[in-house]
Order: sequence, then C-alpha cells, then structure tokens
Amino acid sequence: MVNNTERPSTPPPRRPDNLYLLATPEHVKQIEINRLKAKAAQRDKEQTASSSTLNSNNKRPLTVTPVGQGSPTQPVASSSKPLKRDSRLGTYFEYDLSKMVNTKGGFLAKENGEAEEDVRRKELEKGREKQRKQHNVEIPMFLDPALNPHCLECDSMDVDLTFMKVFKILVCKACQNEKPEKYSLLTKTECKEDYLLTDPELRDEEAMPHLLKANPHASTYANMMLFLRLHVEEFAWKKWGSPEALDVEYERRTTEKKKKKNKKFEQSLKDLRKRTKEGVWQRRKDEEHKHVFSSTEGIREGVGTQVCHTCGFTIEVEEL
Repeated sequence: MVNNTERPSTPPPRRPDNLYLLATPEHVKQIEINRLKAKAAQRDKEQTASSSTLNSNNKRPLTVTPVGQGSPTQPVASSSKPLKRDSRLGTYFEYDLSKMVNTKGGFLAKENGEAEEDVRRKELEKGREKQRKQHNVEIPMFLDPALNPHCLECDSMDVDLTFMKVFKILVCKACQNEKPEKYSLLTKTECKEDYLLTDPELRDEEAMPHLLKANPHASTYANMMLFLRLHVEEFAWKKWGSPEALDVEYERRTTEKKKKKNKKFEQSLKDLRKRTKEGVWQRRKDEEHKHVFSSTEGIREGVGTQVCHTCGFTIEVEEL
C-alpha cells in the first residue's frame, strides 16, 4: 500500500545514474547550467509563438514589455541627417506661422489698433458719402418744354438741378455767376460770423436748407454745409429786423469783444508785473545779510579780530 503522506518534492529528486556516478562535481554543475539554458530557450520560443498568433478577437495577446525595451509599435528613428539647403535658392526669411493671422487676402495683418482705426475711418467715409448722395438725386426731364422747369431770371431750361433739389430755387448756372449777391453759397462759419446766426438755427433744414460737400481738410471730418446767401439774408433780416439793426448788433459785439480782450490783456499784464515785483523784492530780501560777530580774539597792542559766525567775514577791532 502506497503511503500518501510521502509526496514527491519539487523538483523530484534525481535518480542515481551511471553518468552522475562517474561525473565529477564540475561536470554535474555544467550539466545543470545547460539544462536551465535549454528551458529558458524553450520558454522564449513558446512566448514568441504565442505572441505571433492572434486571439479570438483578432488581436495580439497582451504581453509584458521588459524594462528598458521600447514599444514594439514605436517607429524606428531615422539615422539619416537633414538635407542641406541648396545655396542656389538664395536668401530667405523664416516666419512663425503660429503667430500669423489669415486676412483672407494673402497679406500680413496690421495691428489690432490700426485695423480698428481703418474700419472706423471707412465707415465714416461711407456715412458722409451717403449723406451727400441724398442731395444729388437726379430730377427727370420731359419732352414737352412746358412741363420742364425754367430759370426765374432768364427763363432758360438749363436749370441747376442741385439748386432745384436742395434750395427749391429755379436758376441756371449763368445767372448764379452774374448775381452772386443772391445765389452765392456761404459756409457755416461765414453765417455765424457775418450774420450772427447760431448753430440750432443753421441746423433747421426747413428754415435754412443747406448743401453738403466733402470736407476739404479730411474725408473723416463732418461734411461742409453750404447755405444760399438769399436764404441767409432773409432769415437774418427777419431775426434782427433790418440790415441796419444787424450792423448795430455786429458793432456792439465787436466792441464788447475788444473790451474783453483788452481787459484780459491788462489783467494778465498786471499779474505779470506783480509776480515780477514780488520776485525781485523777495530776491533782494534773501540777499540781505546781517553779520553776527564773535567776541574779540587775538588782542595784540590793543587791536583784536572779530569773525562772523555765518559767512566768516573778519574785521579788526581796537580795544580801549
């Protein structure tokens, strides 16, 4: 009967063999080393075979990558050096493409502040142009001469359409040039200075219609407002009563303006004199100095010296 308590140990004991009995300890050691190498080679061969085969999901089986060994899917680093640039291409400039902005036109974009300023200027120009186009609408002409407008001065059909549309006056170019005292155009500044009109009065398009022109100083400035002299004088005579009353008011304002200017000049001159006088007086006062002498020292034959404590001025003093 077999005794179950006696189990084979791992690894099982080797049975005595004639080879082992005849071999020396060095031979036995070499045999064991060769056996272990054979087992390791067999194990590596089995792992390679299992990794090359696919599992049920058509995937490679998971294996542990040894330490120090890269990933099997890692691309192989190229050992070739970068190509040298051909000198025949000439010089070139390198740009940081990550900092460039696509302007949809193939040009480098300006700074944010400059771009916004250009957009604002273009919008202002479009707005001014739109205002001017509203006054330049063409008026249709008829084949029947009786239906067409005629000049009030010479009864000509060559009527200025701009005057007709803006100022509601039928006059031709020739009559405008012949009678500038009625049909000449005045600027806003001239209306304010010569006829003493105010800004609210000039903005009233019903009472004071005006023609818009591009500002000659800059396109972004407000449009130039031109008024018809006939309308301006009629409004001014109605406001001041008569041309003589306007002249009186103009003289009064001119005199008052001169008085204010002279008064301001005299006051500024008075302040300048006061500041100058105070400055000279203070400077002279600061320059004044009173000596504070010490007691008499170094008396010899009845003559001694005194020294100022502040400036060091020395005088001789006779002692009696």
